[in-house]
Amino acid sequence: MTIPLTNEIHCGECPIRHRAVCAKCDSDELERLEAIKYYRTYEAGQTIAWAGDEMSFLGSVVRGVATLSQTLEDGRTQMLGLLLPSDFIGRPGRSASAYDVTAVSEVTLCCFRRRPFEQLMAVTPHVAERLLDMTLDELDAAREWMLILGRKTAREKIASLLAIIARRESTLTLGNLKGRIEINLPLTREAMADYLGLTLETVSRQISALKREGIITLDGKRKILVEDFEALLAETGDDMDGGMIA
Repeated sequence: MTIPLTNEIHCGECPIRHRAVCAKCDSDELERLEAIKYYRTYEAGQTIAWAGDEMSFLGSVVRGVATLSQTLEDGRTQMLGLLLPSDFIGRPGRSASAYDVTAVSEVTLCCFRRRPFEQLMAVTPHVAERLLDMTLDELDAAREWMLILGRKTAREKIASLLAIIARRESTLTLGNLKGRIEINLPLTREAMADYLGLTLETVSRQISALKREGIITLDGKRKILVEDFEALLAETGDDMDGGMIA
């Protein structure tokens, strides 16, 4: 069951306007999107889409966080990715969902009916161009995650995840990553362990170590204060050019 969004947002005032699929649209194109959009809100833990099921809509995450995962025949589940605000759900030209999509927190989607959106893409180059840019960014992120999961230590994995979330939050708020920054952690420690291929005990131990060494400060269960972002980056195992230290 979905809960309707009561306070609908005009495209020009949307918090994800400068990063979403509509980022390059002019005023006329935004009006076309306004005509076919609607909102859906999902509670934490609710399934947005099941792998293999038909999706009647495409959309952007406006608020909240969702996970992409896949389940094997024996019940084992692997979390494959995170959907953060401005990320796009669904694929034009393919009606079935490739993965299970589950809300981690309360998630609000700006949805577009599939057929009208696909028709709009054909006559609105800015939408198609932006969607291509986002697809390529997603490919880069997947390659980065392969490195994190395949080669990095537990400490480097935790630091890398925090750095990725901090960067995404800064792009949405148009803030900078200088000095002391605040991260709203979208995942529980159990979900972090699942996502990073670690045990819950290892995640807790590494977070405690980062806290003990003064790199982060915990403020409640989900808020993390990073005293110096450069110090956090130094724990990721990446060199200054973004590659892995040999």
